[in-house]
Amino acid sequence: MSVLLLRPADLQGLVAMADAIEVIEQGYREAAGFPVINAPRRRVHSPAGVRVSNFPGGVHGLGVIGAQTRAELVAQTETNQSYGFRGPPVHVLSDSTTGELLAILIGEIDEKTLGPTSLMAFRTAAASGVGFRHLVREDARVAGLFGSAGQAANQLLALLTVRDIARVKVYSRDPQNRRRFADRYGARFGARFGVEIEPVGSPRDAVEGVDAVVVATNTNVPVFDGDWLAPGQHVTGIIGSNIQLVHGGFLKRRRREIDDRTAERADVIVANLRESVLSEQQGDLFEPIERGLIRAEDILDLGDVAAGNAPGRTARDQITYHKNNNGTGASELALAGLAYRLARAAGRGVEIDLEPVTA
Repeated sequence: MSVLLLRPADLQGLVAMADAIEVIEQGYREAAGFPVINAPRRRVHSPAGVRVSNFPGGVHGLGVIGAQTRAELVAQTETNQSYGFRGPPVHVLSDSTTGELLAILIGEIDEKTLGPTSLMAFRTAAASGVGFRHLVREDARVAGLFGSAGQAANQLLALLTVRDIARVKVYSRDPQNRRRFADRYGARFGARFGVEIEPVGSPRDAVEGVDAVVVATNTNVPVFDGDWLAPGQHVTGIIGSNIQLVHGGFLKRRRREIDDRTAERADVIVANLRESVLSEQQGDLFEPIERGLIRAEDILDLGDVAAGNAPGRTARDQITYHKNNNGTGASELALAGLAYRLARAAGRGVEIDLEPVTA
């Protein structure tokens, strides 16, 4: 039996954002019809702060099933999260019909035009792209972006891939970082999409007068006031967190990036997986549920929206909110399966001969 080993260099420059959005939407859509092929992220923590994340699942339409795992050393303060070390993700892909081991992928799959940025930023942004497709108004032209690192760059690329955004207002706490981001990606994305990116001096500047608000930071506390939102706007947030951080003594309270008022005002709330909101007690949506501001049943699963089982945006004046609350096996294996097919077609990787397992 031959298994393809793909190393970090083999995984670079393969996958475009548009294609990643397509296969991840397929993964979520298929999981809505056959839920037992998908599972939420599961995390464990060591007393030293090492965290291991595991993602089992598959996309049968792409012929893959398996898992992804990665380890990282995480540091927490009351206001933000940082990393002392981040190990490469490892994907194990098997054939979803025969069970045969197809490939082992070691390393980050990057977006082919951006190159290496932040760990898991590409997959996270492509899942946001699915939400943008169903929730952001088709005539949206202005966006507000919180964050100025690799995650923000990937999130912005996902938005630009599905909507004709002409202007982006970017805010981060460090003025130099937001200026640097505007200069770098204003030139890169401006040439490709015709978009203008400008740094702004306050969180409110990034919210008011925009059609979509995208939060891509490492914060542990809300970054804007939901009362600033106007009818017709969309909000995407990417921090899912988990209650184990509190139970393990790493934090005194759940991580947040979006406040209760945003959830309370939203006409449509979508999470990648509502199950994770409840099982991990993810603060941005779990705490509004605890306080009786929203109901758990008001949260739609992204797969149901993608499959047409639940409506996304249905009116211009709705406030829509996508909590890209965590990766799932379906999204992880969708992207890994695509990268595997492209790498094999390009002749990348090393073939490993394994003795077949007998029954």
